[in-house]
Amino acid sequence: MQLNYIANARVPSSSGRSLAVVDPSDGQPFEDIPRSNAHDIDDAVAAARDGFDGVWRNLAATERGRLLARWSALLGEHAGELAATLQNDCGKPTRQALADVHALVACLAAHAEACGAIATDPVPARAGYRTETWHDPHGVTAHLIPWYAPLQCFGRGVGAALAAGNVCVVKPSEEASLALLRVAELAGEAGLPPGALNIVTGYDHEAGDALARHRGVDHISFTGAPALGTLVRQAAAERHCPVRLDLGDKRLHIVCADADLDAAVPAILAAVLHSAAQSRAAGARLLIEEAVYEPLLERLANAFDDLRVGPAAIDLDMGPLISHAQQQRVWDFLSDAQVAGIPVLAQGVVVDDAPETGFYQAPTLLRDVPLAQAIALEDVPGPVLAAMAFQGDAEAITLANATLANVVTSLWTRDALRPQRLARSLRSGHMLLNHHEDHPGPRGPAEALGTYTTRKTLAVRLD
Repeated sequence: MQLNYIANARVPSSSGRSLAVVDPSDGQPFEDIPRSNAHDIDDAVAAARDGFDGVWRNLAATERGRLLARWSALLGEHAGELAATLQNDCGKPTRQALADVHALVACLAAHAEACGAIATDPVPARAGYRTETWHDPHGVTAHLIPWYAPLQCFGRGVGAALAAGNVCVVKPSEEASLALLRVAELAGEAGLPPGALNIVTGYDHEAGDALARHRGVDHISFTGAPALGTLVRQAAAERHCPVRLDLGDKRLHIVCADADLDAAVPAILAAVLHSAAQSRAAGARLLIEEAVYEPLLERLANAFDDLRVGPAAIDLDMGPLISHAQQQRVWDFLSDAQVAGIPVLAQGVVVDDAPETGFYQAPTLLRDVPLAQAIALEDVPGPVLAAMAFQGDAEAITLANATLANVVTSLWTRDALRPQRLARSLRSGHMLLNHHEDHPGPRGPAEALGTYTTRKTLAVRLD
């Protein structure tokens, strides 16, 4: 059985209760993690506070950077082990799992270099005063990490928080905790002092809720579904705690008539396959201008038919979904689409070697999806791509804005002016032109560090 990681020690839950960890490739339990509660959260927050006041806040930025760099290098040395753990934990194929590990290594290395690089805008001083400004870490930061990309989300949030001088209490998803527990152990081996990084496992409604409401937490970071984000925001508001929410639905692609289809097709396909299309970086909706609707769908159909799905260790195009519940949700969406008469244009294949008890779903391409259907508007938790045709910018904007949370929109066009016109009307946080990337993220590590600090100002009266 795995244990919580608190103050650089492996610690059982106070209740002694546990949760089974299920391998999504075969649907079988293979490990246990603690089912932690509010008492365990108390212990982790207390350890974090001691670590912050005792050591971490007093370290020079250069020393924090040195420790983070050493940790990053050590994670790189254990890349194979971490990828294998991620495969069993999340069902990611080998290439995707290794890519996630390397992304974590690179992220921590970048944060290590950025330590102490937070820019402070000058504050004008009144006559007779001298004004000083600086950034202080919040203190104890809480991080609620999703299961679909635990290492990448950990690297972006926890890495930035530590680099900025905070200490961290992390509650991973109960469906993907093992890799992060090992990452935390390697942090201790790299020299991070006790209390700097603490991992507590358990259910969101028990350990997660206790962490979000804990009065010893100075800042909360949450990545995941909007509904849970609302609960986290409410818990933070009750005690005026700063909160950073990373929410939203999956990626939208808009393909215009003048797009380079040779470049667009592999990018759209990669978005569907990313984390078995369960992450926010995955593609779910595809808007195609009428003039290229049929040619693009023909290319995509051929690509979908060639896709193979199977156990993570086989390293095929895609692995399993995270759970039976997730699999059932996808089946429900597809069943509703079938009843509505939405055509299935193409579908990949689950290989014969895949255990029947695994949580598999073949990637599915739907065409002519009516906007009124749920599958066109809601976040389908699996590899289902809904294609719709549009004529002109006005209709593209209407279709795109029908959902309220397009976090990332990929636009495919050779027109130099069209992106500017569309960007001003689309409700999307990020817009990518003629390319696809897993997560656009902040403009640089220093900006990310600024998220985990509070700005202070000292006005000194001159006599």
